[in-house]
Amino acid sequence: MSFSILKRLPLFSPPFVNVMASSSFYCGVQSKRFLVLAQQLRHYKPPPCSWDDNEERIIEEAAGKFVSQVGFQESVTRVAQNPEKFRSKRAAVLICLFEGDAGDLRVILTKRSSRLSTHSGEVSLPGGKADEGDKDDGDTATREAKEEIGLDPSLVNVITVLEPFLSKHLLRVVPVIGVLNDRKAFKPTPNPAEVDAVFDAPLEMFIKDENRSAEEREWMGEKYLLHFFDYEIENKRYLIWGLTAGILIRAASVVYQRPPAFLEQSPKFKFPGLVDK
Repeated sequence: MSFSILKRLPLFSPPFVNVMASSSFYCGVQSKRFLVLAQQLRHYKPPPCSWDDNEERIIEEAAGKFVSQVGFQESVTRVAQNPEKFRSKRAAVLICLFEGDAGDLRVILTKRSSRLSTHSGEVSLPGGKADEGDKDDGDTATREAKEEIGLDPSLVNVITVLEPFLSKHLLRVVPVIGVLNDRKAFKPTPNPAEVDAVFDAPLEMFIKDENRSAEEREWMGEKYLLHFFDYEIENKRYLIWGLTAGILIRAASVVYQRPPAFLEQSPKFKFPGLVDK
């Protein structure tokens, strides 16, 4: 199936066939739209980097868990042109998708524990820093999801990874897209040391200009927009913003094959002569 044909097929307009009862995403009767999604994402290519400068920077980040006020696609930085010169710590987050009761595509999110010393109570995707035993970013994301919310890696079929994002401290974060192949089998068991709540939200929300606000900020001399999404589910309100919002805006844009209905406005990076950690 060619990419041009994929573009003509509508994605996730309810109703569509429920595939969550299947024990495997690739076996048995499948939703055509899910199969199209998998094919579409395999064709995803990160945008080219426009930097023409070759400065070397070695930037380290010690944090294992992260929720950042800032999160941008790596392609808007000069890191993409010289990845061998950027030896930061690597991390991955899991964008775990499933079909909601209304036929919409939804993503699993967490609310960080209120007992954490940093970013307590903030919304994040399951994920964390890579371990030596992880064979790839998919391993990192699914292992962390199991540790944080009890999601068995065997229930997740990893489809693809998106381009890396950079956190405020220039930690390289790789978004991993996976499909939950048996929704009923997943019984969230939050690790109380890390997570207070597990919930889900519609992925398409992150490219709609609804329940969204933005603030103009400045970082490294460049202005950018910080996006905030207000979301309510089961009489509980959540604020999704920063790095998590940035990753989900990009994931929704790729999956639905259209840009957000609002201006993203990422900064044009220039690394300073000295990075003050």
